[in-house]
Amino acid sequence: MHPARKQRLFIVLFIVIFSSIAILLMTYALRENINLFYPPTKIVSGEAPVNTRIRGGGCVVPGSIVRSTQDLTVDFLITDGVAEVAVTYTGILPDLFAEGEAAVVNGTLNASGVFEATEVLAKHDENYMPAEVVEAMAESSERTGTQHQATCDGI
Repeated sequence: MHPARKQRLFIVLFIVIFSSIAILLMTYALRENINLFYPPTKIVSGEAPVNTRIRGGGCVVPGSIVRSTQDLTVDFLITDGVAEVAVTYTGILPDLFAEGEAAVVNGTLNASGVFEATEVLAKHDENYMPAEVVEAMAESSERTGTQHQATCDGI
């Protein structure tokens, strides 16, 4: 093999190997930051992974908010109109968090089926609902054959 061709071959092999290693390292580093969205129906059915960081969302069930008298822990239920998931959160809730309103929670699902939220996101105005929640509610309506409104007020 000619020395110039040999040198080009080594350069191409180096680029391919280096690129492969860089892609593997990036995917390994980013896998911890991936939050997959699961509606309450999928969480209850067992499709959501346990003890893995995920995102869930739905409407806060009216009358389900229970605040601790000892600390900032709040327990509540979220629903997509078909299933309900218990959520526990310790911290200060957003100002717009309320019963009957859309909420998205980030955290982990424990072995007993309770969603332990590390972050709670609430809608920002009266006409907005997170796109993930709208899609989840539409999907659950299609599966059950029932009609749910695109807002949480009609749970």
